[in-house]
Amino acid sequence: QVHLVESGGGLVQPGGSLKLSCAASGYNFRLYAMGWYRQAPGKQRDMVARITSGGTTNYADSVKGRFTISRDNAKNTVYLQLNNLKPEHTAFYFCSVTLPLVLPYWGQGTHVTFSS
Repeated sequence: QVHLVESGGGLVQPGGSLKLSCAASGYNFRLYAMGWYRQAPGKQRDMVARITSGGTTNYADSVKGRFTISRDNAKNTVYLQLNNLKPEHTAFYFCSVTLPLVLPYWGQGTHVTFSS
């Protein structure tokens, strides 16, 4: 059974950084692309970054140069480094994987929010 568990969110000050992790299990992690998505209050869930099985990355225009996605196949984990954070980055961040012939799997999300 596929499980995705995000962690690393929390309270951050503007300009701060966080590193999110997503631990995957239940499938052959190294064979599949992974994605990070975010959902701000009252908004739809949007793709933030994606990394293929071979390590090719792509990013939403709004986060290029600020966020970095990476993966560690030995640990079955995908990461999202968030730098120079701003209040508009407040959201739940989710990781996701799409396996053949099934709907995407999602984790429960990790929350990034800001202190004043």
